[in-house]
Amino acid sequence: MKKLNFEIEEFKKVKPKPKNIYYSGNLELLKRKKISIVGTRRPSNYTKTKIFELSSKLTRGGVVIVSGSAMGVDIISQSVALDSTISIMPCSLDNIYPKVNKNQVEKIYQNGLALSEYEKEFMPTKWSFVARNRLVVALSEILIIAEADLKSGSLTSARFAKELKKDIYVLPHRIDESIGTNQLVKDGIAKVIYDIDEFVGEFADIDSNGEALSDDVLIFCNKNPTYEEAVSKFGDIIFEYELLGKIIVENGFLKVGI
Repeated sequence: MKKLNFEIEEFKKVKPKPKNIYYSGNLELLKRKKISIVGTRRPSNYTKTKIFELSSKLTRGGVVIVSGSAMGVDIISQSVALDSTISIMPCSLDNIYPKVNKNQVEKIYQNGLALSEYEKEFMPTKWSFVARNRLVVALSEILIIAEADLKSGSLTSARFAKELKKDIYVLPHRIDESIGTNQLVKDGIAKVIYDIDEFVGEFADIDSNGEALSDDVLIFCNKNPTYEEAVSKFGDIIFEYELLGKIIVENGFLKVGI
């Protein structure tokens, strides 16, 4: 548990702004594209399956999943790639909560990134869960609410997203299920993810075959940099990838090979 010596850009507009942030893990994840996924602690089998698929494809495409490591949707979305997730805790980092997710959370501490605004020995309280939600929302480009009832804490996250002018997405559900997210759609607050591959293609790094990219070199080259820019950033590995056919040079610019 270490104290950050810099201010996280995404937290500057949060009210109240956190006074301090403590962390454990890989700070490089803060530089990557991030999407928040939250939802009920008791998701349906349908939600579990779709969130697992969605998180898997997003992380393979270089996206970092941000959530709160709670039971249900949170930990399912994060457990797909524990080295590509950021967990924001409702307690200090020396108190893992909930205990049932201890193994996964410890792996996030080591390989992913865990953040908290609380000093040592702070136990979670009712209000700290709500406070945690504002940071989960603020850290990402968009918010996905997988499933939620009308009185769900996830709807508090939706309010934070509206305040921060962030798009909200939900999974499609039947009329009598996930009434909270259905209400967000009815009110015109949330958009529906009808096609997971199409959605992932919008936010993740995808090659010409529609496959998600997880390799940092390929993700960079997929943005069509000049050959010189790529060599300056990655050195000899660019020559290696060119020989292997992973990248192609056209008119001095790079693209991912077919």
